Amino acid sequence: MPPLPFTPAPWDVLPRTVGGPMRPRALLDRIGGISPKVLNDALRRLEHNGLVERRRYAQAPPRVDYALTEAGTALLVPIRAMGSWAARHADTVLASQERFSTR
Repeated sequence: MPPLPFTPAPWDVLPRTVGGPMRPRALLDRIGGISPKVLNDALRRLEHNGLVERRRYAQAPPRVDYALTEAGTALLVPIRAMGSWAARHADTVLASQERFSTR
C-alpha cells in the first residue's frame, strides 16, 4: 500500500497490520509518513476496540508486537470494499467537492 497523505485514523492502520505479529517499527516502515506517536495512538484505539492484540515480551530490551484479532481480521473485508469504492468514485467525489467549494 502507498504511504498515507494524511494523519491516519485507526481504520487506516488496520489493513497494514496484516501478515502476522508486527513490531511498531515494522508498521511505521510499512505505513510511512507518520510519527511513532500517531501510530501508537492508532494502535491503542484499535486495541481498546478489540481489533488488535498487543503482545509484550519480557526481554531486554523490551519487545512489543501487534497482531490482528479475529474481529480485526473480519473488519478487513468491509474496509477493503470501501477502499475499492473510493478508488472507483474518487474523481466523482473530488469533482463534487470542487463544485461545492466554488459556490
